[in-house]
Parts: sequence; structure tokens; C-alpha cells
Amino acid sequence: MSQDPRNSENETHEASDDDLAATFVRESEVVEEALEDGKKVRRKGIYLLPNLFTTSALFSGFFAVVAAINGDFTAASIAIFIAMVLDGLDGRVARLTNTQSAFGAEYDSLSDMLSFGVAPGLVAFTWILQDVGKTGWVVAFLYVACAALRLARFNVQLGSVDKKWFIGLPSPSAAAVVAASVWTFHSFDADAFGFKLLMLFVVGAAGILMVSNIRYYSFKDVDLKGPVPFVMLLAIVLGFVVISIEPSVMLLLLFGTYVASGPVLAVLRKLRKTP
Repeated sequence: MSQDPRNSENETHEASDDDLAATFVRESEVVEEALEDGKKVRRKGIYLLPNLFTTSALFSGFFAVVAAINGDFTAASIAIFIAMVLDGLDGRVARLTNTQSAFGAEYDSLSDMLSFGVAPGLVAFTWILQDVGKTGWVVAFLYVACAALRLARFNVQLGSVDKKWFIGLPSPSAAAVVAASVWTFHSFDADAFGFKLLMLFVVGAAGILMVSNIRYYSFKDVDLKGPVPFVMLLAIVLGFVVISIEPSVMLLLLFGTYVASGPVLAVLRKLRKTP
């Protein structure tokens, strides 16, 4: 019995499709070198758990952009804070589960660029800075550009600076003070010209502080695994209670204090060195 040539042709197409799929999977696989027990090994694939947190932070940043375009500035500001929490968790989860990777670090940096660079600048611009004209979008772009420069500098300085301090304002804190300002002033319908000037100052100052050489305490030397006094837990609970009373205002005061702490401590250090 002769073989149907159409069957042979179908089998050939199926084999080609399988080869193509296998080639695509092989070419798209992430391969990186890592040190294990002092030896360099080639590792395929990515760690799922920490990258899930990074993806969630990326989604929150994108949601903030969409919410701002739709005019929901409260939701946009809250989404930036959610991205900030998730961004803090992905690194800690990676360290606790020993799942750090170069891919994760690069992915986290790209996520930070959207969540703490583009999103806050766009939220501030669409809410009030666009009313200032060209100055408004220039200041918004200045913030976004400074966030990109801050992240690039952080990546190249990683491992060469004291972990106790950040050089320049961290981008999540800069995003937090911008988002808290939008959330607070928008809640009180503050659209007077004075508030427009204030937002210009807040957004511009946050951007410049990110690329400055002013040191900020990193809190990385805080031991989360060791025992702490009972009063510490009580203080944390009271902190949550106080923030819940008026979240936008309390978060603005909290992060505003942290942002101001860098220049204040820098001035105090300079005064101590002055004869």
C-alpha cells in the first residue's frame, strides 16, 4: 500500500513546528553565571517568587499611570505606595530564600524606573503641573530623568559604598513624597496657584536630591531577625494607628521628614567641621 504524500507533508510540518518551538524555548531561556560554593556555575531559568513581587510592583506602577490619565489621582497615589511596599519585599524575599540573581536585579531596576520615576512624574503633571505650562512638563521630565540617573548610579555603585547610607535620596522615597503630596493636596481640593508652585518645588527638589551626594540613612543595618524590646512592637502598632487616622497627611509628614533629614544632617555635619 502506497503512503499518502499528504501525511508525509503533515508530519514534516509538525516536525518543523516542534523544532521551531524547541529553538524558541532554547533561545529565550535565561542563562547566567553564579557563584555556588566558590565555583562558577551556569544557571538556567529564573526564580519565580521574588520576580512575582517585582511584577506586582510593576503592575502597581502601571496602574498608577492609567489611574492618573483617567483623573483618579487618589488611586494613582495609593498604587505608588503599594508598589513601594512590594519593591521592599522582593529584595528581602530573595535574600531570605537565597534566590538572588542578576536577572532579578535588572528586572527590579526596570520596574523601579516605571513605578518611582515615570509614574510619580506623570501623576504630578496630569494633576496640577500641566496648568503651569512649559515649566510644569520640564520639571516633571527633570524628575523622571533624575530617577533614571539615580537608579543607574545605584546599580554601578552597588557593593562599593557603605550599606548603612544611600548616596542621594532613594527613588522610592522620592516617589512617596510626590505621591503623598498629590494625595493630600488633591483630597483638600488645593488647586490655587500657590499649591502649583509648591508642587513644582516638591517635584523638582525630589528629583535633584536623588542625584545629589547627600547621604540618607538606609535602615539596612536594622536586625529584623534578632529580639527587640516589647515597646518596639507597641510603637509600630501605634504608628499604624496614627497613619490610619489620615493616611495621606501622615505619610506626607513621615516621608517629608525623611527627605528633609538628608540636607539637615549634611548641614549639621558641615557645621561641626567648621572651626
